[in-house]
Amino acid sequence: MTSRRQFMMTIVPAAAALSVMGQAHAADAPKVDEKDPAATGLGYKHDATKVDAKKYPTYKAGSACGNCQFFQGKAGDAWGACPLLGGKQVNAKGWCSAYAKKA
Repeated sequence: MTSRRQFMMTIVPAAAALSVMGQAHAADAPKVDEKDPAATGLGYKHDATKVDAKKYPTYKAGSACGNCQFFQGKAGDAWGACPLLGGKQVNAKGWCSAYAKKA
């Protein structure tokens, strides 16, 4: 039988390693193509200023992937993974119809 201390000494380093591997994997993910079926379905654009506001009335100036709750990059990153687009990287200055402002 293992003690709680032995368990914690095993699980904490393993969790840290998995976290680092996940971050490295996200950085290696390909950048999403605007013509990708999932991207077109969400109306994704690499440049939020080029979003057709008539077609997407939920778009508001200042909305961008970089300040969306789904953006998995760090603050200041130019690109970051998005789970809605299969983990592919999106431009921090981009936008899609699933935009949800970070809290």
